[in-house]
Amino acid sequence: MLPQGAEPVVRAFIERADIAALALFMWAAVTTGLLVWTLKELAAANRRFDAFVRELARFNERAGRARSPREDE
Repeated sequence: MLPQGAEPVVRAFIERADIAALALFMWAAVTTGLLVWTLKELAAANRRFDAFVRELARFNERAGRARSPREDE
């Protein structure tokens, strides 16, 4: 269940019976992973929102040209 390469680190902590340090390491690793995932999702949401705003601007531009001069009054 551990990521590749984490087993030697975990084993070193266990052999020294430093469980508190192991718990802190695991907490830091999980927190960092969640932060990376959150930033990645935030960037994707920003890209989707930007695309939506661009499409909305294109729609408004097209709809603005189709209006007759009487509607402006």
